[in-house]
Amino acid sequence: MSPYPDLFDECRVVRAGGELDVTTAAAFARDLQDARDSSGPPFLIVDLRGVTFMDGSVLDPLCAAWHDCRRRDGWVRVVHTRPGTTLLFRAGGLLERFPRYASVRQAWQGIPAGRTPPDGTV
Repeated sequence: MSPYPDLFDECRVVRAGGELDVTTAAAFARDLQDARDSSGPPFLIVDLRGVTFMDGSVLDPLCAAWHDCRRRDGWVRVVHTRPGTTLLFRAGGLLERFPRYASVRQAWQGIPAGRTPPDGTV
């Protein structure tokens, strides 16, 4: 058996768009919780490519999702392309926990942005 679930079979994708801040953090946290409400190890990809602004209020829900998934032998991977998101993770000391993935497919495959897959495919 592969160490990764079949693409989107056991893997849940939460896509966010617009602004993620104190006014939208509760809805974002609910989306993350809903994606983890299943049996078996949760494999969760959080796609932030559509986010235009993000503040620190979303770090707690992301960390809670990360802890829950890890406790249940799963993982959380974050797709993002904007420099502000990387700066926010760096400021929060979370770059190692949430390395950048360039696409949902690469997140599912466990290939952080800037790395070439072993077989050369993307």
